[in-house]
Amino acid sequence: MGPALAASLRLAGHRPVAVSAVSDASRRRAEQLLPDVPVVPPADVLRRSELVLLTVPDDALPELVAGLADTGAVRPGQLLVHTSGRYGAKVLDPALRAGALPLALHPAMTFTGTPVDVQRLAGCSFGVTAPEELRLAAEALVIEMGGEPEWIAEENRPLYHAALALGANHLVTLVAQSMELLAAAGVGAPDRMLGPLLGAALDNALRSGDAALTGPVARGDAGTVAAHVAELRRHSPGTVAGYLAMARATADRALAHGLLKPELAEDLLGVLADGAGGTGGTDSSGDTPGENR
Repeated sequence: MGPALAASLRLAGHRPVAVSAVSDASRRRAEQLLPDVPVVPPADVLRRSELVLLTVPDDALPELVAGLADTGAVRPGQLLVHTSGRYGAKVLDPALRAGALPLALHPAMTFTGTPVDVQRLAGCSFGVTAPEELRLAAEALVIEMGGEPEWIAEENRPLYHAALALGANHLVTLVAQSMELLAAAGVGAPDRMLGPLLGAALDNALRSGDAALTGPVARGDAGTVAAHVAELRRHSPGTVAGYLAMARATADRALAHGLLKPELAEDLLGVLADGAGGTGGTDSSGDTPGENR
């Protein structure tokens, strides 16, 4: 994320003066997106900069901030920006006590470490948290990077970040599992098959929310769901728990919005309960449970 944000700020007229990179991969990203910018230790980045981007993993951020403040590298009036989704501005309190100006700017975007990341920032929403007196400065930086600022209260940062992880990170897992299962079913190009379907589903969901729910759970097709559970248990047992959890959540939402008829929900929820208990396979007659319901 760091090189992409710095490259975007460079396009807006800022001048990157230093970057810190430890691993070979991070050094390659810096060389690709920030050519000719010297690679130096973190404390040296602060000593050279008026605006500093801290783009480290969430769990590493508090210790890094405290350590930089203890070294005396933080200067009064220095803009110190972290990009963690989990934390707001308070994690920067050690630097604030040293006179820095704390900003939390989290782009709601996934990063590849390639130049395409800079293009993706155009129109990207940023979760912004900062002291009220720095709100305009924070929002201005986001706009300079081509993003759209979205103000997130300090106490809401963990919930905000959980929502993004639920929607984006778990989506990758679901898509990867779906592609594996399609390949196992003999589909030669799972990505080509899923692309239009998932694109349409995402567009419908963003436009219509729960009204976009379709499929056997929303219809109350208990027999079909039972067959799904049986096949998943046979071919990919590791996907069963996720399927059941998402099916139950889908059923709850479909019921609440009048899409799933209550008279069909009972059989469906029974199938899901049986599946969770490990009885989602075939019964002694060879029929899939619920098939003839």
